[in-house]
Amino acid sequence: MIGENGTGKDIFSRIIHEFSRRKHKPFLAVNTGAIPEGTLDSELFGHEKGSFTSAYDSRKGYFEEVAGGTIFLDEIGEMPLATQARLLRLLENGEYLRVGSSKIQKADVRVIAATNKNLMDMIRRGKFREDLYFRLNTVSIQVPPLRERGDDIELLFRYFAMEFGEKYQRDALELEEEAVPLLYKYRWPGNVREIRNLVEKLTVLVKGDSVSANVLQRNLLVQDSYLPSVVRMPDPFASEDNSSQSGADYGGFSARDRDMLFKLLMDLGREVTDLKKMMYLGMQNRDFVPSGNLPAPFEPGPIVTDEEYHSAEFVDHIPPMQPQRRSSPLLVEESLSLDKKEKEMILKALGKFGNNRKKAARELGISERTLYRKIKAYDIE
Repeated sequence: MIGENGTGKDIFSRIIHEFSRRKHKPFLAVNTGAIPEGTLDSELFGHEKGSFTSAYDSRKGYFEEVAGGTIFLDEIGEMPLATQARLLRLLENGEYLRVGSSKIQKADVRVIAATNKNLMDMIRRGKFREDLYFRLNTVSIQVPPLRERGDDIELLFRYFAMEFGEKYQRDALELEEEAVPLLYKYRWPGNVREIRNLVEKLTVLVKGDSVSANVLQRNLLVQDSYLPSVVRMPDPFASEDNSSQSGADYGGFSARDRDMLFKLLMDLGREVTDLKKMMYLGMQNRDFVPSGNLPAPFEPGPIVTDEEYHSAEFVDHIPPMQPQRRSSPLLVEESLSLDKKEKEMILKALGKFGNNRKKAARELGISERTLYRKIKAYDIE
C-alpha cells in the first residue's frame, strides 16, 4: 500500500481485515519506524529468556499474538535490512525464529505493508531488499492524496463536522458558500489527517454554526500554499459539454489557475537567467542590471548585451583574460550528492561533540536511533 502521510492507509488495512474471512481474528497495526532498531526483531518475532541483557522472561512477538488474523506494518521503508531478511523468510514459507531461539515457529498471518517512500529508489541505494519488495507487492494499492480526490474533500468535511458535533455536543458546522472554493484550492499537505484536525479545531473555536471564508482561510495550516491544486472544483452551473471540454483543454485546471502557473514559470525562468548573467559578469568584474523592474544596487558599469551573453560559452567557462580566477573558490565545482552532504554533516556533528552521538543527533535534528542507522549505512568509524 503506497500513499502520502495522512491519506488513511491504516483505515484501508482495517477495511480489508473487516471484510475478509479473518475478521473474527485479531488485527494489529504496527509502526515499524517508531520501534528502536535494537528491539524491532524482539517486538515482531518474540524472544527467549536470556537472549539479551533485559530478556528476563520469554515473550511472544506480534506475529504470534495475531495468529490467524492481520498485521499492518506501517512505514515498512524504515525497517532495517536484518529485520527485512527475517520478514522475507516468514512471507516465503510462514516460518520464523524467536530472538535467541533455534525452534522454528509457524505463522498464519495476513501481512499488509504500507509506505510513503519510493521503494524502488531505496532498492537502488541498497536500503531495501529487492526480493522483499516483490514478495510484498502481490497486490499493490495506491492511496491517492486528498487533493486528487475531488468531491471527497467537501464530503469529508461534512462527515467530520457531524462526528465532532456529536463529540462536543453541538450542531455540526456548515461551510458558507464563499468558503467552499477554498477547500478545493488548498493543497492539503497533511491530507485526510489535516482536514480532520481542521474540522475539530473549528468545531471547538467557532461560536456559530457556519464557517466563513475568512475564518477558514485563517485556520488553514499552510498559508502560502498558493499553487493551484490538480483538483478543479465542480461547477454546478456548467453544462456537461463545457465541463468535459474544460478538463480536456486544461487537464483539470481552470483558466485562471493555468495562467497563474504559467506566470510563476515565466518568473522563475527570468530569475534563473538573471542569476546566470550575474555569475558571468562577476567573473569579468562587470556590473549587472536585473531584467525586471528592480533598480540596480549601484551605478552600473559596462552592461552586457543579450547577444554578447548568449554568444558566450557560459557553462564551466573561465574568460581567457583572467586565468588566475580558475582557482577562485567561487568557481570550484561542488558535489551535489545528498548522501555525500549528509555524511559530511554527520561527521561535522560528531567531531563537534567529541563523538557524543546523543548531542550530535540533537544538533542534526534527528533521533539517536536514526543517527546510529546512518552511521552504519555510511561506514563512519
